[in-house]
Amino acid sequence: MLMLINALFMLLCVPVALYYGEEIYKSMAFSSFITAGLGAAAYFGTKNAHKKVNRRDGYLIVSAGWVCLISSGSLPYFLSIPYLSEQIFQANDFSITNIFFETIGGYTTTGATIFNDVEILPKGLLFWRSLTQWIGGMGIIVLTIAILPLLGIGGMQLFVVEAPVISADKIHPRITDTAKRLWFVYVILTVVQATLLFFSGMGLFDALNHALTTLSSGGYSTKNVSTSYWNSNPMIQYIMIIFMFLSGVNFVLNHFLLKADFKKIIKNEEFRWYLGTISLVTVIVAFIVFQFAQPFHNSIPYAELSADGSHYTFEESLRSSLFQVVSVITSTGFTSADYTQWTPFISMIFFALLFVGGSAGSTSGGVKIIRHVILLKNSWMELKRLIHPNAILPVRYNKKSISQNIVYNILAFFVMYMFIWISSSVILALINEGLYPGYEEFISAMSLSAGSLGNIGTGLGNYGPTDTMADLTPVAKWFCAFLMILGRLEIFAILILFTPFLWRNN
Repeated sequence: MLMLINALFMLLCVPVALYYGEEIYKSMAFSSFITAGLGAAAYFGTKNAHKKVNRRDGYLIVSAGWVCLISSGSLPYFLSIPYLSEQIFQANDFSITNIFFETIGGYTTTGATIFNDVEILPKGLLFWRSLTQWIGGMGIIVLTIAILPLLGIGGMQLFVVEAPVISADKIHPRITDTAKRLWFVYVILTVVQATLLFFSGMGLFDALNHALTTLSSGGYSTKNVSTSYWNSNPMIQYIMIIFMFLSGVNFVLNHFLLKADFKKIIKNEEFRWYLGTISLVTVIVAFIVFQFAQPFHNSIPYAELSADGSHYTFEESLRSSLFQVVSVITSTGFTSADYTQWTPFISMIFFALLFVGGSAGSTSGGVKIIRHVILLKNSWMELKRLIHPNAILPVRYNKKSISQNIVYNILAFFVMYMFIWISSSVILALINEGLYPGYEEFISAMSLSAGSLGNIGTGLGNYGPTDTMADLTPVAKWFCAFLMILGRLEIFAILILFTPFLWRNN
């Protein structure tokens, strides 16, 4: 079913390519045909298999499903090669490693790209590039949950693996209806954003692509300088800020937003922390930018300047700061300014934001706000327990006690996350040793590891908001691709496959 759905999305690129008179419509149609054929063969070949799905099956289906998506999703790139011009090949490398890296960066919504010049790519291929992020945003497996019951297969096990926190706060008792409603919200918000961007002055093609990659918190853009291309149009950037913010909100709350049920949104503790974190960091960054930062003409060609061109105005400072803070926290990765060129202190703030993440149940990556909140509360409770060892002091979230098992799970996740980040930073530093001067190599490796694991696609050093990953070694690209998948599936869903106890019958 995953392959058939993927094939359907590929077909959407055919009319786009035909409209712009591009021959790659043939490669898009052929890719869809191959993917649908493989999906149909697998579907009819397993019709009589038993349809009871346990948790182990759920982990296997999710992981295998992503392998199938990535493999089939790379076909449009491979099959389009004969139709690409020499100019495109001179600017971009279409090697096997690069194609898989770009595809994985799409489905995992990391947004890390190896294309040095996206503006000369065929429109049909650019549209497919954006669609991969939109598909991966809410998780195509959640979409499939709405179809699996038609096959007599329950979808709860898959939903728990793909979006473990949403299942604890369902919109509707039936998991299938929950998935359908979440996707309805996803589609509606995408259409609304595309419409607003179009009427604000962005071209229709650009508006549609940026809507697809904003709600998915992906960050792929149709412009080489990302959304800084529209810095002269503040309205476009404010629209992008609003929908990036919504992409980092639990989509259950977005459902309540469409129903105008604001009380449930305000009462949600994670939302208040999410909003408060963005507000506080934005105020700090905006103040520093307004007081000390100067626009760099060479770093962002379309950077907006004050009247005398020497510093940011107050509005520009606030808008640029808010845009970049929301972009990084939600792991979207769009760029309106090169924050690494503002001040060293701001660079450190954004490095810390690489580990924050949006809300659980959103399309964003990272650790997630809820885990940080529970870890802080548990630490505070531990201090109280030292003074009152006999007291029962549970950790509360949304005015409800949280079981100690959940706290242990979050502690284990955080420790594992940090361990993988540190280990990956060392590995990437070794892989890229000698590629950059010592200090830059160290900073680049740490931010590259954090950006890949958190599905952010941007960082510091040589992999900042204005850089691509084209100069990474092939080994480094495959390693970062693995980190992207690891982060997208919340680490445990992948690591558990390598544990012996998963495979024991008992």
